[in-house]
Amino acid sequence: MFYLILLCLLLALAYGPSLWVRYVLRKYSTELPDMPGTGAELAIHLIERFKIEGVQVQMGGAGENYYSPDEKIVCLSPDVYDGKSLTAVAVAAHEVGHAIQFSKDEPVTKLRRRYLGKAMMIKRLGSMILMSIPVITILIKSPVVMFIGVAVGIVTMLVSVLMYAAILPEEYDASYNKALPILAQGYLPEEHMVAARRILKACALTYVAGALADVLSLWRWFRMIR
Repeated sequence: MFYLILLCLLLALAYGPSLWVRYVLRKYSTELPDMPGTGAELAIHLIERFKIEGVQVQMGGAGENYYSPDEKIVCLSPDVYDGKSLTAVAVAAHEVGHAIQFSKDEPVTKLRRRYLGKAMMIKRLGSMILMSIPVITILIKSPVVMFIGVAVGIVTMLVSVLMYAAILPEEYDASYNKALPILAQGYLPEEHMVAARRILKACALTYVAGALADVLSLWRWFRMIR
């Protein structure tokens, strides 16, 4: 019974945040006929309004919503780029919030430079370790090596989660100090602001939620152990 409860807690920790983020973004993705513009149109307008030099808005693939400070690109997924939903508008405002941060060279942007690249590198390293365990076990023929490798891989990926968590202040600033006040300036009616706040919270948690789901993907563990 104890192990069943522990397993349920691990599953909730692993997939709960990611499922919540997806649920919120999907819940408010219904097109609103009275929405004055698409996510892309809002992003372009805000870039012009805040005089953010050299930043372009482009359409990415499904689920690709981000701001690239190196390329100076606000990338929006098709449903956000062409969408007239609360999700489309809020996500577009969040990504432009990042562009505003970097255009002003705010201290919070240093978190991404310091941690994001390392988090991605460590995450890849953890994945490589986990994927290489079956081969190493076959060569060395020792189950101890397998369990040590699994532990090292898991710890490595947990470290990557902590680094993603270190970027949260930047994400929350883009959502609550940039996007939310902007949307409240007449871009959304007052009755939609509660929903916008939920969407922006989901935007802020996207990195950490995705990292947790990757780290605690139990099917990978069981597959390796088997």
